[in-house]
Amino acid sequence: MWWNRKRSESTAGAHEAEDAAVQLEAPGGEHRNAFILMGLGGAAVAAFGLAAIAGILAPVFFALVLTICAHPLRMWLEERGVPRGIATGSVITAVVLLLVTFGYAVLVAFGQFATLLTEYADEIKDWGAGVAQWLVSIGIGADEVSSLFADFDPGTVIGFVGGVVGGLAGWTTTLVVLFTMLLLMAMDAGYLPTLLRQLKPHRPLVVVSLVNYAHNVRRYMIVTTVLGVAQGLVNWVALTIIGVPGAFIWGLLAFLCSFIPNIGYFIAIIPPIVFGALVGGWPMVIAVIVVYGLVNAVIQSVIQPRVVGNAVALSQTITFFSVLFWAVVIGPIGAILAIPLTLLVRLVLVDSNPNSFWIRPMLGDLDETKRIMAEAEAEAKAARKARHSGAGAHPSASNESPAATD
Repeated sequence: MWWNRKRSESTAGAHEAEDAAVQLEAPGGEHRNAFILMGLGGAAVAAFGLAAIAGILAPVFFALVLTICAHPLRMWLEERGVPRGIATGSVITAVVLLLVTFGYAVLVAFGQFATLLTEYADEIKDWGAGVAQWLVSIGIGADEVSSLFADFDPGTVIGFVGGVVGGLAGWTTTLVVLFTMLLLMAMDAGYLPTLLRQLKPHRPLVVVSLVNYAHNVRRYMIVTTVLGVAQGLVNWVALTIIGVPGAFIWGLLAFLCSFIPNIGYFIAIIPPIVFGALVGGWPMVIAVIVVYGLVNAVIQSVIQPRVVGNAVALSQTITFFSVLFWAVVIGPIGAILAIPLTLLVRLVLVDSNPNSFWIRPMLGDLDETKRIMAEAEAEAKAARKARHSGAGAHPSASNESPAATD
C-alpha cells in the first residue's frame, strides 16, 4: 500500500543518511565512546579538585574578572600619556574603592536586617502559625506541620546574621588573596598587549579566543552591574513608596541577584513578599509582585539582551545548569560568577580548538542557526502561498472550461 511504500522510502532514506554519516565520521572515530568516558571522568576529577581549592579559586577568579573589567581604564590613561605605574595605581585604587563601598553597604544591610528581624519577631511567629494552619487545611498532617515549625525562631536567624557579621574577621585570608591577586594582575596586565602580539604568530586562534573572552566577560559584567544598580535603586525606591520594611536591604539583594541568571529574580522577590505580607497583607504582596515583575521584565528581558547581544552565546539550559554547578563547586559566589566561569571552560575546550567549532551552536551560538531557520520559514511560507494560489486558480479554470468548449 501507499503508506507502506512511503514508510519504506523514508526508512531507506534514513539508512542512507546513517551510512553517509558513518563514512564521514569513520576515520579515527572507533574509540569515540572511550574518549567521551575519559573526558567525563576527567571533568569529574577536575570538578572535585576545583571544589577542594574553592577557598582560593573564588577570590583569584574574582580578581581576574575585576582586572578584565578595569583594563580599559588603564588603556585609556596610557593612551593619554599617563605613566604605566600611575595608570596601574589608578586602576587598583578605583577597584578597591568600589569594593570598599560595596562592603560597607553589605554591612549596613546586615545590621538593618538584624534590627528588622527583632522588630517583627512576633509578626513572623504569627505568620508562621498562619502558614501552619493553611498547610493543615490542605491535607498535610498536623504532626508533620508542628514538627516543621516547632524549632522555628526568628532569634535563630538573628544569631546567624550576627555570626556572619562577627565572622568577617575570618575572611581575612580571602580578602588578602583577593587584593593581592588584584594588585599583581593589574601590574602584569601592563605587559598583556605586547605578550599577545608575541603569541599571535604562533597561536593566532588562542590569541583571538583570549581577546574575545575578555571582551565578552567585560561587556557582560559591566552591563549587568550597571543594570543591576538601576534595578536595585528602582526596587529600593518603589518598596519605600509602597511601605515594605527594609527597602534598602531588598534593593541591595536585587542588585546581587541580578548576576544570577534565571533564578536570581525569584531569590530577590521572596523576602520583600514576606515582609510586605506582614505589614500590608495581600494588597502589598500583589504590589511587590507587580513592581518586581515590571522592573525585571524591562531590565533583564528587554534592555539587557539588547545591550549584551551575543557576548554570552550560551543557551538558557546551559546557563541555568552553570548556576547550579558552580554554586555547588565553589559556593554562593559561583552562582554570581557562573557566566564568566562557563565562558572560560568554553574558551579552553571549544573556542581555542578549531576541531570543536561544530559544537558552538549546540552551546548557544545561534546566529547561523537563526539564519537557517529564517530561510526555511521563508521557503515554507512561499510554498504555502503557492499552494493557496494554485488551489484558488483551479475552480476558476474549471468554470471557464465549458464556456471555452461552447
